[in-house]
Amino acid sequence: MKERTFIAIKPDGVKRGLMGEVIRRFELKGLKITGMKMLNVTDEQAKKHYGEHEGKPFYPGLISYIQSGPIVALVVEGENAIATCRQLMGKTNPNDADVGTIRADLSLIMSNNTVHGSDGPESAEREIAIYFDESEICSNYKNMTELIAEGLA
Repeated sequence: MKERTFIAIKPDGVKRGLMGEVIRRFELKGLKITGMKMLNVTDEQAKKHYGEHEGKPFYPGLISYIQSGPIVALVVEGENAIATCRQLMGKTNPNDADVGTIRADLSLIMSNNTVHGSDGPESAEREIAIYFDESEICSNYKNMTELIAEGLA
């Protein structure tokens, strides 16, 4: 099933210059990047993004961390994009993630685990809307995986 999801390369991934590597892994799998921007997360965006954690002891740390530097916000599309991206990212704690996943390969600790990805269709649409207007999403082009599937490449 074709779907889209939200991915954020977190401040630690941006500061370490891992943007290209993270994006490369999604593209190599055959997923399509249809929205991308680097930005400093505003208070409003941070509170909307982590709203379900408000009141929990770790909430202030989440807000502070996501605003500690720029992020790269992505809209990723493709067959089973949510599950595929989550598999590529690996478990939240890099020490529990399988070798070969983004978090296992590029992160040392859970609080700086390089990437965020939506956990389901509802959160994907909610998170995409926090960072993108529909006019900023370019779904109308075909990547190589789609062209091959159609026999056009």
